[in-house]
Amino acid sequence: MAFPLRTPLRKTSGRTISAATATCLALGVAVWATLAYAAETQIFDPKTHKWVKYDRKKARSYYAAHKQVPEAFRMQVVPFKTAEKPGTIIIDGNQHFLYLVQPGFTAIRYGIGVGREGFGWAGIVRVGRTAEWPTWTPPAEMVARDPNAAKWASGQPGGPDNPLGARALYLYQGDQDTIYRIHGTPEPWTIGLDVSSGCIRMNNDDITDLHSRINVGAKVIVLMQGASLYKGV
Repeated sequence: MAFPLRTPLRKTSGRTISAATATCLALGVAVWATLAYAAETQIFDPKTHKWVKYDRKKARSYYAAHKQVPEAFRMQVVPFKTAEKPGTIIIDGNQHFLYLVQPGFTAIRYGIGVGREGFGWAGIVRVGRTAEWPTWTPPAEMVARDPNAAKWASGQPGGPDNPLGARALYLYQGDQDTIYRIHGTPEPWTIGLDVSSGCIRMNNDDITDLHSRINVGAKVIVLMQGASLYKGV
């Protein structure tokens, strides 16, 4: 049975979790230590007139019924006051939104999936390179904790079942690959959830659109979890 949703209003609440991931620290990436905070996404159910947790079960049910994510997570132009230049990407993991800054104090807002508990991170990085239908090679840490990833240790070719989806933006700190990506997904129903190992996932149509709009070298600001909505500097 589909989860009824007519209003795209949403809110978040938080609870304590761990600090920034060991992968990030091992690489020596200059990121901010993630505050011990995890957001729980909630959406308004007009049938019960209550805020309810938007979890995996409801997400699967909604997507199965509507073949798209709730309206709040769909690409749209929104007002956005910031001192950052157009072309800057700002990621608000608490709200599960990615903003691409536009002229005139506006931004294109996309819904995203973010790191699950223990895999959150924050910092200022840049788009080091991009790829269409990228090859996915799981890091050694993932192979160690997920035996199913071992068969792709040498790389999974790009395609509709590839975890990186249709496009990938590779995030760098200086000349160092952070191992984090903004990428598509073969599981679009996961948008709006905390599901990844630290990467930012988008549905394939949205990452294709974002890929067409950004340049290599673009600034990417990943907000610290628990921070208020970005207002600029």
